[in-house]
Amino acid sequence: MKSSLIRILFLLTGLGLAAFRCNDNEDQTYNTELAELNELKTQIQNLAESAVCNNDTTCKFIAFGSKPCGGPWSYLVYSTSIDTDQIENLVAAFNEKENLFNAKWGVASDCALTQPPRDVICENNRCVAVYSQ
Repeated sequence: MKSSLIRILFLLTGLGLAAFRCNDNEDQTYNTELAELNELKTQIQNLAESAVCNNDTTCKFIAFGSKPCGGPWSYLVYSTSIDTDQIENLVAAFNEKENLFNAKWGVASDCALTQPPRDVICENNRCVAVYSQ
């Protein structure tokens, strides 16, 4: 009887430790994936900020990020002086990865609709979003 109780106690202890280890692995995976997203986001923002403009026609914007409720978090403004295919492909990849991350981890957010800029202009050799009139 005593050896059965000891076996059950060891089994329960082992199951408890295994359950906690799973949570630690999930936390590490979540944090790793979040860090990768943030690194890609920073890379994209740095690329956009490296662009210069000389007139308004070289300025563009693109939906950036993926809110759990749908739509972008913001709009990224950039100039066509950089490789536009590269930045557009990076943003598309980031948006898809963030969408999958949100679904996988049950991320929540407000469901407010983020409005695109009314216009983008070149100001002091930098593209700037215009939201009001």
